[in-house]
Amino acid sequence: MRQPKILTALKTYSWRLFVSDLAAGATVATVALPLSLAIAIASGADPAAGLVTAIVAGFLVSLLGGSRVQIGGPTGAFIVVVFGVIAEHGYDGLVLATFMAGFILLVAGYFRAGNLIAHVPEAVVNGFTIGIAIIIATSQLKDFLGLGLAEVPADFLEIVPALWDARLSFNLAAFIIAVASVLLIVFLRRLAPSLPGLVVAVGIASAAVAFFMLPVDTLYSRFGELPRQLPWPQVPVITTTRLIELFPSAMVIAFLAGVESLLSAMVADRMIEGHHRPNAELTAQGVANIASALFAGLPATGAIARTATNIRAGGRTPVAGIVHAVVILLVMLVAAPLAGYLAMPALAALLCVTAWNMSEPHKWREYARGPLSDRLLLLLTLVLTVLVDLTVAIGVGVSIGLALRLSRRKTAESDWTPPDR
Repeated sequence: MRQPKILTALKTYSWRLFVSDLAAGATVATVALPLSLAIAIASGADPAAGLVTAIVAGFLVSLLGGSRVQIGGPTGAFIVVVFGVIAEHGYDGLVLATFMAGFILLVAGYFRAGNLIAHVPEAVVNGFTIGIAIIIATSQLKDFLGLGLAEVPADFLEIVPALWDARLSFNLAAFIIAVASVLLIVFLRRLAPSLPGLVVAVGIASAAVAFFMLPVDTLYSRFGELPRQLPWPQVPVITTTRLIELFPSAMVIAFLAGVESLLSAMVADRMIEGHHRPNAELTAQGVANIASALFAGLPATGAIARTATNIRAGGRTPVAGIVHAVVILLVMLVAAPLAGYLAMPALAALLCVTAWNMSEPHKWREYARGPLSDRLLLLLTLVLTVLVDLTVAIGVGVSIGLALRLSRRKTAESDWTPPDR
């Protein structure tokens, strides 16, 4: 079924639900705002692209999606792919790849492929997620340590030597701000979970930089002032050669968007005891990515952490996600200059915490107790993600994972005997 959940939700909507959704949407916006900026920067894009994606894609995911509480926008899972595409094909190449990925997702939704994504081996998903988390954390060490490195290499094997060569430019003030930000995020999450800990932590750290005039890079000093309005939509330049070049990247973007959005929807289902519509979700992701590309934004998908925040804050219908997008738009229109004070080490700390949460360390023991084949598959996918390429990692991991599943099924069938009736 591809009908958006908002149509069902509005049939029984009430003023009480609206007040709850309004509060939840505003809360999620405070979390999404710094994250969207940080993800865009880590991806090698302009920070404004993160806000545009959160506004445009976030609005459409909630309006057309198959989950009652899904929050869409840019996510950490895309950082590696986006960074690589921009490095190889330029930002216009990323826009076209995102545009193509949107249509791939629309086709997947039309042919009801939402149920098939559930068959992607969990070891593969865990492997590339941990691999992405490692790459994100490593890429943030430059700002975390305040190193005077002009550009972080795209190849993981080149990052560590580059950081080591720049070690003499270590900035103690930047390091203190980054560590303080991490501690504030962790403590606020435990001591005052109802507070928007990410915004408070990054805000306090950035205020300290401005008040004490510390020699630390800020969003403004590196990127200039953020725009105060959305750009006009524009169709990317399309050529046959460009389509062929970017098709593999578009496939990876579509795969990640589909998998992460449906994983997020399944997590949300468990939290609210609901049931999402996978094919409606894929269709919404397709429309959202096409629209994001038209506004020169980043790839988008359902964000697990922001969706969970929405639920905990009281969001129960797609209206909360729409409110979240509108609040970010209002901040962009009214308070964009204030974002220039955000300290780069604080944003790096935020992404390091995000990477740690992405890797789900509380599940590592469970992975270690799993079947040997699953452990090897997870490790293989992780290593390929970090050292080779996410496209290769997904292709190899899914192929081997499905082959293992088929072999197990055949073994189970050969050992099966009809029970006595």
